[in-house]
Amino acid sequence: MSMIPSFFSGQRSNIFDPFSLIVWDPFKDFPTQFSKENSAFVNTSIDWKETPEAHVLKADLPGLNKEEVKVEVEDDKVVRISGERKIEKEDKNDTWHRVERSSGKFVRSFRLPENVKMDQIKAAMENGILTVTVPKVEVKKPDVKAIEISG
Repeated sequence: MSMIPSFFSGQRSNIFDPFSLIVWDPFKDFPTQFSKENSAFVNTSIDWKETPEAHVLKADLPGLNKEEVKVEVEDDKVVRISGERKIEKEDKNDTWHRVERSSGKFVRSFRLPENVKMDQIKAAMENGILTVTVPKVEVKKPDVKAIEISG
């Protein structure tokens, strides 16, 4: 008798069999701070780079369109990117063999430094990549005035 039931007819299912297709997950029933509805949050990859002109955030959001994503500014220094991946509707006649794409809500927040113009923030979405551009305040060089030395 196998320790884990086989979901594939006629295939062996044993946690000690290195060739088994069933993978034992020791943390399956372990409580975590992330629920299923927040599973997309964990998988949302975001890059943040600083150029001489701006801070640029790029988020991989495959399968989402701009109507499903929100970019908000909190407290004049925090950029919050949020959205939701909807669960695909199931048909009673369908047989699922694997479900790997995550679904649910996600929220990511980034506190930006003092040198940004939050009122000029721009966001664009193209091919599943969200780009948020926050221009930087131009650093004014101090005026240097030469003083003539008398004497």
